[in-house]
Parts: sequence; structure tokens; C-alpha cells
Amino acid sequence: MSVTAPPARTHGATSPLRSRPAVRRFLEGPPLDPADLSLVLLVTEEEVDRAMPTLTVAQLPAVMRQAKQLGIRSVKIFAESTQRDAAGEFSVVPDALMARAVRAAKDAEAEIAVMTETCLCSYTDTGFCYVTDRQGRPDIAATIDVTSRQAVTHVAAGADIVGPASMVVGTTKGAREALNAAGHESVSIMPHVIFWSSLYDGFRLTMGATPQAGSDREFQINPGKPEQFIDTALQLVGDGADMLLLEPAMFSADGSRSVHASGRRSRAALVPSEGRPCR
Repeated sequence: MSVTAPPARTHGATSPLRSRPAVRRFLEGPPLDPADLSLVLLVTEEEVDRAMPTLTVAQLPAVMRQAKQLGIRSVKIFAESTQRDAAGEFSVVPDALMARAVRAAKDAEAEIAVMTETCLCSYTDTGFCYVTDRQGRPDIAATIDVTSRQAVTHVAAGADIVGPASMVVGTTKGAREALNAAGHESVSIMPHVIFWSSLYDGFRLTMGATPQAGSDREFQINPGKPEQFIDTALQLVGDGADMLLLEPAMFSADGSRSVHASGRRSRAALVPSEGRPCR
């Protein structure tokens, strides 16, 4: 077998596939449009000056209308709570900030899909994403219970997709069962699949979601163990996840590809970049 070398190019010559703008445009992949993106909204009770931009419930309608004009078809809402307790019970109050934010968003633009962060980090007095027992250990049963009720509260306010974010095993399954029992079978669940990362620091500071001591890492994925990512993703799908939110997306592209290859579920990507979240 003989091998023929490609024709030599003169110094400075460019590839025919790159030399002409029309050819470059022809070979480009599908463009990324506003409709492919989700607008992240960090909602606080009052106007504040923090590490990341926030807005109040009163400001939401105008933002939703602007999003509609830009062609954005979905938003992801995170809400800070000024009320906390050991059990995270303020997360299920029908008039909590998240519920009011969801109602304001849907009242302004009903056609835009509203996703929520279904987590306890802004509601527990420890700042953890889970409930702890008297010894400070994760209380799995209590976390599943309150997260499930929180999901129902979000949907009752108008949320289209809820997002269990603690990565505590059982929260996705519990949320699915609670939603079905409440007659919300058509509502989607998109749990977060999270790697350890300092990129969340700006968000945590902004939303008051920084643990008072320790970290949430025992439930998150070690970046050096990508097999944990795949195992976790498949576990969540088995627990009833309709979609998966991968974060931080820039460092989970290989895992995202593996999940995509399995053909199991749709994926969204959260990219915390320089303290500002974007989809």
C-alpha cells in the first residue's frame, strides 16, 4: 500500500475551507439563538448591591417582557430567603419569595417556561442544601420531605420545571412522587448534577447560600472522578428526572457528551463565569 502525501502549500497559504467567508459560513454549525438560552434571575426581597446582579419581584415583569422581546423562551429563578430555620420550612410557605417571583414571572409572560432552583441553602440556618440532625449530620429523610413539599409549592405558584439541587439521594424521586400525588404529573423535574467548584462562590455570597461551616461537597462530584458523574446522572434518570442540569458546564463537557450518547435525557448547562451565571 502506498501513501500519497497531500499537496504542499506555499508559505502563508490558507486552507480553501477557511479562505472564503461564504465557505466558512456554509460550514459553520447551527447558530446559538436566544431561544436556545435560559435567562438566570437572582431574586431578592429588596434592591441590593452584591457580587452579582439581582432584581426584586416588582422588577420581574419588565425583565420578563424584555426576555420575550429578545426571543428567550425560558428563565431559571433563584430566590433568597430572609427567613431561616433548622428544618428549612420557610421554603414551603405559599407566599415565600420564590413563590411570589414565579407568580410574577408567569403573570407577566405565561408563554415563557419558568424553572426553579428547588434547594434549601437559602432556608436552613446552617446554609447547607440539606437538613441536619442534632449532631450536625445530614438528615436525609427530612431533606427529602421538605424538598418534595418545596417542589409542590413552586408548581402551585406556576413553575413549569423544578430543579432539586442538593444532590441528596432520594430528593428527585421524592419530588416526583409528591408532584404526582398533587396532580402535577405534567410538570418536569430537572435536578442539578454538580461538580465541586469555587465558581459558585459569587452566587453563594449574593444569595446568602454559604454554609456557616464546612461545605456541601459530600454530595457533589469530585472533578477527578468523572465516573461519579455518569453514575449520578443515571441514578437521577432512574429516580424520575426528565432533564439534567450540568454544572459548571465548562468542566463537564465530557460528561455531558457521555450522557448524550446514552440517549437517556435532555441536558441543560449552567456556566458560572466570572461571578455571573449564564445559560
